[in-house]
Amino acid sequence: MKRVDVKPVRFKGIDTNPSLLGFGCMRFPRLDPDKPDIDEAASEKLIDAAYARGVTYFDTAYPYHGGQSETFIGNALKKYPRDAFFLASKMPGWKLESVDDAERIFHEQLSKCQVDYFDYYLCHALNQSGYEQYKLPGVMDFLWRMKAEGKIKHLGFSFHDTPDVLETILHDHPWDFVLLQINYLDWTFQDARRQYELVKEKKIPCMVMEPVRGGTLATLCESSRAILQAHAPNRSIASWAMRYAAGLDNTLLVLSGMTTMEHVEDNCDTLSDFTPLSDTEQDVLNEALKVFLANSTIPCTQCDYCMPCPEGVDIPGTFSVYNEYLLSKFDAMFVGRYEGLGKKSANACVDCGVCVPLCPQSIDIPERMQAIREAYDRVKADKS
Repeated sequence: MKRVDVKPVRFKGIDTNPSLLGFGCMRFPRLDPDKPDIDEAASEKLIDAAYARGVTYFDTAYPYHGGQSETFIGNALKKYPRDAFFLASKMPGWKLESVDDAERIFHEQLSKCQVDYFDYYLCHALNQSGYEQYKLPGVMDFLWRMKAEGKIKHLGFSFHDTPDVLETILHDHPWDFVLLQINYLDWTFQDARRQYELVKEKKIPCMVMEPVRGGTLATLCESSRAILQAHAPNRSIASWAMRYAAGLDNTLLVLSGMTTMEHVEDNCDTLSDFTPLSDTEQDVLNEALKVFLANSTIPCTQCDYCMPCPEGVDIPGTFSVYNEYLLSKFDAMFVGRYEGLGKKSANACVDCGVCVPLCPQSIDIPERMQAIREAYDRVKADKS
């Protein structure tokens, strides 16, 4: 099989490039959809298939799958030579009270992943408030020391906030790379364009997360899908989003959380012998996006940062049910799926607000839950 295209070495501070497609380790198949436990047999098949197609970059983090992702990926990759893959993990800043916590967590991560070093290491999900933990005495000094000792090859951060906050963080340290949420919806919706430009101006390579926005841009709506399929009937809807992100000239790689073999095969097909979108294709995509935005969905990426809810609400699941309804307008399906959530639906929301500061997308979750409850009540009454 053809290997995933690897861009030529041209990024300052990056001596050996990973594959253009990176495997995000946050969305492995689960044994039970309501629990974080990984279906290890199924997930290892995905890892092996991706590796066979040339994927060399694997991105995990301390909290993924309830803390199980690092251990799993360490086991899954140990069959391969250490210099044949690039492994990334992340420091959970919200768990830091002192530099001692940073040291303990970092060495725990090395042990769980069964490696002596991380090729790429990130300060996880930085925003204005979360960045404060990295100002604790000694924390950043420790991370830069780990780089000097070779236990971190490249040090960067992932980011969820405004361009102004990003600019401050970029100027504070000589970062090697930045992981940004970039896709053709958020390019203007969350001003990803300005974030991308700030990173590029600093001559720092950019990694891309959420290229299909938690699956939203892999499905779109029926009218948008029709526009894309009319232009390229043999190409998946997700492939347009992947090519958009990979085509930006300061993109080092594009992460995808692949849950099925179809995801692996489609992404590998898309980014093998990669070519960016043409001007004509970009025009087609813009038209599809225009139609999609008219459907006004909730911008949830299913990242689970808002979970667990103190009242037991399945926040991402509830948003998924509602978004599907906004796109399909299928009343019966909405009622059935909403009622299928049982005690985990928006009905259980008490507007406590605990989830709001945890959402990287800045969604007013209680407000949305109220709107969903009202929509359900309205549709249910209409059907009675």
